[in-house]
Amino acid sequence: MCHFRILRGMRSSKAPEIVPASNEFTPALTVYYDGACPVCSREIDLYRRQAGSELCVWVDASSCPESALGSGLSRDTALKRFHIRRSDGVLIDGMQGFATLWRVLPRFAWAGRIASIRPVARLLNVAYTVFLRVRPLWQNAPPTSSPKTRP
Repeated sequence: MCHFRILRGMRSSKAPEIVPASNEFTPALTVYYDGACPVCSREIDLYRRQAGSELCVWVDASSCPESALGSGLSRDTALKRFHIRRSDGVLIDGMQGFATLWRVLPRFAWAGRIASIRPVARLLNVAYTVFLRVRPLWQNAPPTSSPKTRP
């Protein structure tokens, strides 16, 4: 399996994000996200600024080479739901993927532990499914103009 890693100091969404990594680097997680989605991009940018994010490889599934997605993950599938790949190659999606990512980031570890509790996980999965249904509204919405002020 081909691994990729983040270029040091390049965290802008416009900068190249992945380069082939040497065999000595094995990420804790590979995170696949939709960089074309404004909501997703803002959330991923928040995670990438956190301690522990250097343990992850961040792959923008909307613009990466197909080979960066690895086995068992197509671009279409990666763009429909959040996915992560653990260091053992296991692919996890949806809220379970978020909980796994959160546990790697010290500031969010508490949320990852809570999101892994079965009843909470079920509730969060329902909420994530609802989000996925309304997400296209954000992606296709025209830019909002500033409200007119009255004198």
